[in-house]
Amino acid sequence: MKAYTDMTQDELRALHSDLKAQYKDWQDKGLDLNMARGKPGKDQLDLSMGLLDVVTSQDDMVLEDGTDLRNYGVLDGLPAAKDLMAGMMNVKSDQVIIYGNSSLNVMYDQIARSMTHGVNGSKPWAKLDTVKWLCPSPGYDRHFGITEWFGIEMITIPMTPEGPDMDMVEKLVAEDEAIKGMWCVPMYSNPQGVVYSDETVRRIAALNPKAGDFRVYWDNAYCIHHLYDEHPTLLNILDECEKAGHPDMAMMFASTSKVVFPGAGISALATSKTNKDFILRQLTNQTIGYDKINQYRHVKFFKNVDGLKAHMKKHADIIRPKFEAVEHILEEELGGLEIGTWLNPRGGYFIHFDTLPGCAKRTVELAKDAGVVMTGAGATFPYHNDPQDTSIRIAPTLPSADEMAQAARLFALCVKLAACEKLIA
Repeated sequence: MKAYTDMTQDELRALHSDLKAQYKDWQDKGLDLNMARGKPGKDQLDLSMGLLDVVTSQDDMVLEDGTDLRNYGVLDGLPAAKDLMAGMMNVKSDQVIIYGNSSLNVMYDQIARSMTHGVNGSKPWAKLDTVKWLCPSPGYDRHFGITEWFGIEMITIPMTPEGPDMDMVEKLVAEDEAIKGMWCVPMYSNPQGVVYSDETVRRIAALNPKAGDFRVYWDNAYCIHHLYDEHPTLLNILDECEKAGHPDMAMMFASTSKVVFPGAGISALATSKTNKDFILRQLTNQTIGYDKINQYRHVKFFKNVDGLKAHMKKHADIIRPKFEAVEHILEEELGGLEIGTWLNPRGGYFIHFDTLPGCAKRTVELAKDAGVVMTGAGATFPYHNDPQDTSIRIAPTLPSADEMAQAARLFALCVKLAACEKLIA
C-alpha cells in the first residue's frame, strides 16, 4: 500500500472510512487483553514452582557454618546468595548486599536515605534548595515515579542507539551541582531494548560531576534476560568507575523478580566498599536482616549462575515467539506505510513503538476502547510528558501467543486509524 504521507485527502478519507469499519468489527469481538506492564505469563511462573519445595525440612534450616536461617542476622545476605547474585550481575561477591524481593524498593530506599542523611557524609538532599536527576528517555516509568515522589526535578536526556546522549550528560553534570543522580537501564533498556555501548559505559564512568555526591543508579534489571543464545554484552560499570578514578559513583541494582516469582524473588545492590559500608551502617537501624530462607532456597534451586542462566533459556523459549509474532505482524501490517517505527530487541521485556507525532495517546485510547490495555502514552517520559506524543511501550509477555497476535493486529489497526485521523486533520 502507498505510504499514508503520500496519499491525497480524498484517499485518506476513503481509507479512514474502511479503517473505522474494521475497528468496529474488532470492538464487537469483546477482547479483554492486558499488555500494560511487563508481567511474566503463567507459563513462565510455572517454571519456578520447584522453588517452593526445595527447602522443606528442619535440616535445611541450619547451614554448615551454624547459621540458622530462621533467626536474626547476616545483614548483608548469605554468602552463597551473594555469590549467586554476583554471578548474575557480573560483579564481585564482596560488592553485594542482598535485600528483599524488590530492587525498585532498594532504589527507593537509597534515594530516601540520601534525602535524610546525604551520601557518605554529604549534606542531606532534603536540606538543599534543589535536587535534580537525569532521566534518559524513553525510560522506565517507575524510576521516574520515585524521583517525582521525592520532589526531585527531572531532566529529560534523549536516548540514542548507543545509550543516553552523553554529550548532554557530560555538559550538565559538569555545570550543575544540583544534579545528584542519573537513572540507567543499561542492558535492554526499558522500553527500547537498547544495550549501552562500551564507549557509553566508559563515558559514564569517566563523568566529572560538579556534585561530589552524584550517583549513577545502574538498574541492571535485564542483565540475563536474553531472547537469543547469541546476545550482546555489557561492560561492568563498577570496574570502569574504578579505572576512571570514581570508584564510588555507581550503584548497581538487580533482582530475580522476572526470573522466579515477581513477588517473592531476591534483590541485590552492588557497589564500592565505601558505599557499602555507609549503606550497612544505615541498614543496621532499619532491619536485622532480610529473608534468609528465601535467599537459601534460591541457592538450592539454581545451585550456581550456570543453573540461573539455564533457567533463563526456558523463559526465552516461552517469550521469544511472542516478541517475534509482534515484530512480524508490525512489519506485515505497517511496513512501508511510514506511520510508525519500532525496534526489535534481543532481550528484555518490551518492544518500543514510535507513532507519527501527535498520535501515541490516540492510538492507546483506541486500543483500550477495543479491549486491549496498554501502558499510558507518555509514561516513558518524566512527568508523563512526551513532547512529541509518539512513544508507546508494548509488553508482549503476559498474554498467550494467540492473544498477543490478536492484540498486535488490533494495535496495528489503531496505529493506522490514529495516523489517518491526524493526516486528515
